[in-house]
Amino acid sequence: MSDTTHDGSVALSAQPSADEGLSAAQVADKYGLTVSGARPGLTQYIGQLWGRRHFIMAFSRAKLTAQYSQAKLGQLWQVATPLLNAMVYYLIFGLILGTRKGMSQEVFIPFLVTGVFVFTFTQSSVMAGVRSISGNLGLVRALHFPRASLPVSFSLQQLQQLMFSMIVLVAVAVGFGSYPTLSWLLVLPALVLQFFFNTGLALAMARLGSKTPDLAQLMPFVMRTWMYASGVMFSIPVMLADKPQWIADVLQYNPAAIYMDLVRFALIDGYGSENLPQHVWAVGLAWALLVGVAGFVYFWKAEERYGRG
Repeated sequence: MSDTTHDGSVALSAQPSADEGLSAAQVADKYGLTVSGARPGLTQYIGQLWGRRHFIMAFSRAKLTAQYSQAKLGQLWQVATPLLNAMVYYLIFGLILGTRKGMSQEVFIPFLVTGVFVFTFTQSSVMAGVRSISGNLGLVRALHFPRASLPVSFSLQQLQQLMFSMIVLVAVAVGFGSYPTLSWLLVLPALVLQFFFNTGLALAMARLGSKTPDLAQLMPFVMRTWMYASGVMFSIPVMLADKPQWIADVLQYNPAAIYMDLVRFALIDGYGSENLPQHVWAVGLAWALLVGVAGFVYFWKAEERYGRG
């Protein structure tokens, strides 16, 4: 296209752009451009997470190894820490406060140790989840990977730590007269359900903690309250026998109490089904699916915002 100027010369004008009149979104679509760091679809995200499974496992093992690398006893603290907690709780609640009401000594000590170990699994997963994004911002900002890899790997780390603790738990159970039977195999599905519950909760707390780092300071108080309300140190039906039934039901059906009861029932001979709430396996499965799925979706919805701002 040309125009004649006032002095008779010819000036060439720019050709109109082929993209003229198109919006930014239309131009991006025309040339196949996508938003950097955009959240993938849920199915695609699950595929990406599965593709990083080797990284997740390696990262969880590395964190577990490094956790006590500065201590002289090293990995022994993985077992010693929950065991020392159980001894303290036995001294205070078992001997001084007498919370073993309705249970013999042979039942109460495995009952208490099981409760401490199983609840610590959930507690540690939640606490690690809160810091999984905010405490690893350098990694999040430097590399492109599905951010759910971090809270999932921390939950796996706590599961591996629980496996060390189970060695002590088995020794305590046998030492107080509960010998291996087929019911011990029920520990495996119980811990699988708890792992899915813990992971979903860790994912939800990771999203909250990524924007509110102070949440990490609040969570120990929340977890301590949850522990006292879950029957770690006492039998809920026995201790609340003189209280309205709905209070005992609420405490017994909370997920921490459910998973502790499932493992106690599997391992301890004197802890029979009469101590369990009705439909306990169905409730455990429901908690695992509800929190596991909801926590994953809740975390995924903020995928593109982690590490920014």
